[in-house]
Amino acid sequence: MKQIHIYTLAILTFFMVSCDDYLEIQPEGKVIPESLEEFRAVLTKGYDIFPEQKSRVAYRTDELVLDENSFDFPSYKDVYTWKDANPDPQTAPYPYIQMYNSIFYANHVIEDGKDKIEDSEEKNQLLGEAYALRAYAHFDLVNLYGKPYNATTASSDTGVPLALEIDLEQVFTPVSVQAVYSQVLKDIATSKSLLNVTKFDAGLNYRFTKTAILALETRVHTYMNNSDAALTAVNAALSLNKELVNLNDTPELPNTFTSVESIMALEDVFDSSVRNSSFISDDLVAIYDTTNDLRFGLYFNVDGSSYKAAKGGDQKFKCSFRVSDLVLLKAEAQAKLGALDEAKATLLAFMQNRYQSAHMTSLTTGINAMSANEFMQELYTERWRELALEGHRWFDLRRSNQKAITHSLSGEDFQLSENDPRYILPFPADARLNNPEL
Repeated sequence: MKQIHIYTLAILTFFMVSCDDYLEIQPEGKVIPESLEEFRAVLTKGYDIFPEQKSRVAYRTDELVLDENSFDFPSYKDVYTWKDANPDPQTAPYPYIQMYNSIFYANHVIEDGKDKIEDSEEKNQLLGEAYALRAYAHFDLVNLYGKPYNATTASSDTGVPLALEIDLEQVFTPVSVQAVYSQVLKDIATSKSLLNVTKFDAGLNYRFTKTAILALETRVHTYMNNSDAALTAVNAALSLNKELVNLNDTPELPNTFTSVESIMALEDVFDSSVRNSSFISDDLVAIYDTTNDLRFGLYFNVDGSSYKAAKGGDQKFKCSFRVSDLVLLKAEAQAKLGALDEAKATLLAFMQNRYQSAHMTSLTTGINAMSANEFMQELYTERWRELALEGHRWFDLRRSNQKAITHSLSGEDFQLSENDPRYILPFPADARLNNPEL
């Protein structure tokens, strides 16, 4: 384990210049891992440094109101007002280098582990996780800094650089959105062929599993609007875990890492600094039936005349994939494929776990009477209700209607217009400085 410690320090030093420069620098004192245990330690570091950007982008959505009296107000005011050009130096940055750092660790396991680790099921599991982590990081990167996937333009839309090998001469040039998604799907396919653990115990469930890779595959195909493939993946995932918390029987938050719904708990999707510096927006409160929706009293706490989040701000709320997300994506795929009755049945079966039982008759009547367009709107709203403050809203807005949003600060209104270019983040200034290819 001493060797791993030295190796980790070497890699950390390696990255202190910047991820865009790291391929030009030879680290000194590097000790190469040899055993399964040592490679597991390398990948654990890759998991550990995976950034928590989903919490930060919540301020770009319609979920939160920034507390102007909060300690972290200077960190978030330019995020909240979409001031991406020349932000205040105190502004909390979006992750970029950190993503490639995580990819670097995954690549080390992939490149060296294949030959050095003795063949075993444990080796296959480790390599499968490395491919999955690399796929997830690239997927998140392209959904922060690239255009939303559009099949007609993806081959020409600018995406992000791909980091697939450790090559001292590699040039980090952005590739197309299509190329990024194609690589993500390729890594997912490789990962699926290797992973053999269906579920890790709580505490180790930050790792990818057979269920988690299917959840990622479902999300990727959904973002690509590949509904057939999304439905196939989600059905496979739900065959491994379909447990939902029924709030009528068990009034507990369903997004903790110990919940029966948890599939993978890698990210802190609503960290304490964002929670402590925000209130819940009127827009978010307004979508709940505060009488019959059992989530409302669990998700939010009264704070004077406003509400604060109750479902984040603690490590127990780490949540990357969970069953509710999959069930709602299944209903979405069914509806997009024209199976409206099946989609309605999927949604209503889910709602039985979230609403007062006595209210289900009314809900059933209303949903069954909906047209296809009305149902899709209700489904997206239900998705917002269920997954509020879990890091999905910004990305769901990007891939759907890119609605106009207004934020008020110090008596001034700030606008994110419909289909605003700021639905795509610019590459961070330090990354552009170090890499003119961006």
